[in-house]
Amino acid sequence: MGKITVEENGHVLLLGLNRADKMNAFDVEMYMQLAEGLGKLNSTHHLRCGLIFAHGKHFTAGLDMAKWIEVFSSGRFPELGEGLCDPFGLDEDRKISKPLVMAVQGICYTIGLELLLATEVRVAASDTRFGQIEVKRGIYPVGGATIRLPHELGWGNAMRYLLTGDEITAEEAYRMGLVQEVTAPGRQYDRALAIAERISEQAPLGVQASLHSARLAVTAGVEKSASRLLPDLQPIMASDDAQEGIKSFLERRKARFKGV
Repeated sequence: MGKITVEENGHVLLLGLNRADKMNAFDVEMYMQLAEGLGKLNSTHHLRCGLIFAHGKHFTAGLDMAKWIEVFSSGRFPELGEGLCDPFGLDEDRKISKPLVMAVQGICYTIGLELLLATEVRVAASDTRFGQIEVKRGIYPVGGATIRLPHELGWGNAMRYLLTGDEITAEEAYRMGLVQEVTAPGRQYDRALAIAERISEQAPLGVQASLHSARLAVTAGVEKSASRLLPDLQPIMASDDAQEGIKSFLERRKARFKGV
């Protein structure tokens, strides 16, 4: 089965953390297997959206620190081979171009929260406990939390949790916009899958272009993103999917998109 399970469900790729006996604590091998699964999603044409979830009671207790000491001391993350994608989405050359939905439950510490911040839509069970607790372990977050939490939550809210290592409840995460929905425990996966399937029903080229445009506004600024709106739409207008979208509208039926 591996430390990450990989399963196709129609147009959705399911990526499951599979080290439940260790509370899904991330070792380096688990990180690499997730990068490989994301690479499959990115390169497989019929896959349109990914869903990251966890087997067992908890999403992840965080990093298996003993396995990461050498990596952190080297000053760089493990080198990703050809076709693998950066799980944190920080490496522009290895950033996945397709949307990710995430379902979390139980404990979701350190790398779990940083993986969450690298996804587009997040669903949490009401028993979820988030924590960016690196400052309690003598280090600091290096998977994107210091970059994304201020943007997602605002400066004060981000510093409140980054500098104390205090837990964030599911209710508080929803209030601050860190997660988009909260469900009863055990229902988070089904709800997240429904959202992923809904995304996968839309035009893949339009979805990926929307994601790219929004990311560009965050990383390069609004002016840069705005300058690319019509130029990036132009080639999409020549696609079969654009024609299908117009045709289905006129015929008042559901569109059948193929991603071309």
